Order: sequence, then structure tokens, then C-alpha cells
Amino acid sequence: MANFILTCCSTVDLSAAYLSKRNIPYVCFHFTMDGMQYADDLGVSMPFDEFYARIAAGAQPSTSQVNEGEYIDFFTPFLEGGHDVVHLSLSSGLSGSYQSACIARDELKARFPERTIEVIDSLGASSGYGLLTDYAADLRDAGLSAQEASKKILARRLQVHHWFFSTDLTSYYRGGRISKGSAVFGTLLGICPLLNMDHLGRLIPRSKHRGKKRVIEEIVARMEEHAEGGTSYSGRCFLSQSACYADARVVADAVEARFSKLDGKVVINSVGTVIGAHTGPGTVALFFFGDERVD
Repeated sequence: MANFILTCCSTVDLSAAYLSKRNIPYVCFHFTMDGMQYADDLGVSMPFDEFYARIAAGAQPSTSQVNEGEYIDFFTPFLEGGHDVVHLSLSSGLSGSYQSACIARDELKARFPERTIEVIDSLGASSGYGLLTDYAADLRDAGLSAQEASKKILARRLQVHHWFFSTDLTSYYRGGRISKGSAVFGTLLGICPLLNMDHLGRLIPRSKHRGKKRVIEEIVARMEEHAEGGTSYSGRCFLSQSACYADARVVADAVEARFSKLDGKVVINSVGTVIGAHTGPGTVALFFFGDERVD
């Protein structure tokens, strides 16, 4: 029997079926599109294909994080049931949700002094945050206590690598991350920026590549450079994609060909509606365990 309840946010970008199979309850962020608010509930309220089609047609969604009241409501039933809780949060470098969860934790500790409530900043996002959560589920299933598992998760979180590229720069321009001129010029030339997550959990542009073929070669090369054991990497590998499954499949095939000792096939997920509101369609992200992120 598990010694604690493991929870996460919807920005973990794993499928509802996967989270259910691994017994991981999640709390939803929110997004607003065309004047209507929706739960970021892994494609239930709005299917991903509809979400990205509406962005491509000009919709500009906005997002909101989970507040402390929602966290209190989310955690309370587990604590009332006599369970300890370990919650992994979206990176504090991208959102204030970690701080909200900490506020909720502090209030609930006063109400449930006999229970352990651990809130962990994943310093990750999308299915990289998901990969760390998946690792946490392994620790829970191995019978570790909330405190024991939390120490191992904290020691492991900066070993999760996040590498992203995008073939559509429209949302980067709309979100103010690049100029209109750069977006137009980059699109005309087929420029694909390659980004990763730094040690503070922030997305950092690392290089630019002309054409999908070149950036796909580069993202696989970065995995070979950083993965534990290089091409002998034997851990799990997750991908996420926003309305560009074919591109993600090319990356997955290349990874599976280069890394023959993977723990199972590459798992391809959809970038969810909150992360996708900022990336737009055309983003592929690759996640694996490797050397420690130091910058």
C-alpha cells in the first residue's frame, strides 16, 4: 500500500489515462479563449485539435494558475482520509502556482498537524514535469515515505532535460517573446529556434536552425550529449507536441533508433492547453534524464 498520495497539476502534460493508470490525481489550471473560461483538463473540455485550430485561426488564449483556495480544496480530502501528500508543481520559473501551493500547505499543516504535506517545485514543465512525476510514482510504488521520496525527487529534478523546438513562430510573436519582424523573417527562412529549461526552471533560447530536418538532428544530438550513459541511455523518454504529431513521430523514431536501450518506447503526449496557449501549434519537446542542468 502506498505511503502517500502523489499529486500534480494539469500542466504535467500527460494523458488522463496515463495519470489514472499511475494513480496520480491532478488539479487544473485554467484558460480563457474567445471570452469563455475553460479548465485545463487534459483535453476534456476542449479537444486539443480544436484548441490549436482556433489558435491557428487567430484566437489568442490567456491562462490562469491554480490559486491557494483551489489547492486547499484539492488537498483537503486526501488529508481528511488520513493520507500524507506529495505534490509536484509546475516550475516556479514559469508560474506562481508553486507559491500558491506552499501557502495552501502552510494553512493545511495547521489544520492537520499529524499529516505530512510536501510541495516540490519541479523546475520543469510539460511532459518533462511529467517525467519527474512519473519517477515520483515509482518511488511511491516502491513504498518510500513522503519525506524519503521528496528527498530523492529534489535530488533528481535538475537531471530532467527539456529540449524544445518550434516550426511556427506566430505565438512567440503574439506573446511578445520575439518581434514581428523576427517572426516573419524566421518563418520565411524556415528558422526553428531550439530552447531548453535552465537550472532555475526558465525556458532559454539556445540556438537557431534552418529547417526541421536540421533542428531534429540537433535535438537528438543534444540528447546524446546529455543523456545518462549517452547512447546507452536506459531510462524513459517522453515527447510532447502541439498539433504536429508527424514531426514528433520523426523525433521519436530517431531517438528509438539512436538509443536502443530505452525503457520502453518513446511516449508522445500532447502539449496541453495552458502550455500550448504560449507556444501555439508547431512545438515539439523532448524529455529525458541526464547530467545536471547547471545553467
